[in-house]
Amino acid sequence: QVQLVESGGGLVQPGGSLRLSCAASGIDFSMYAMGWYRQAPGKQRELVASISNSDITNYAVSVKGRFTISRDNAKNTVYLQMNSLKPEDTAVYYCNALFSPGADYWGQGTQVTVSS
Repeated sequence: QVQLVESGGGLVQPGGSLRLSCAASGIDFSMYAMGWYRQAPGKQRELVASISNSDITNYAVSVKGRFTISRDNAKNTVYLQMNSLKPEDTAVYYCNALFSPGADYWGQGTQVTVSS
């Protein structure tokens, strides 16, 4: 059974930082591309950052320079370090694991709220 469990969300003031974690089980983690997506109320889910199985990273323009994605294959965990947070970063953040169209898994999401 595949599980992706996100943690680290919460309430933070503008300019603050949070670190999200996503622990995976039931998959050969090192073979998967991992991604963080987010969905704000009334908006479509969007890609925030991704990291390939060879550590190639990709970022949405809106977070480039502020967010950093990384992975630890020994711990089956992917991270999203979020700095200089803005109110517009408020959303539910989802972890994704992708190997093929038939091997595409999602976590349950973690809420990030940026507000003073």
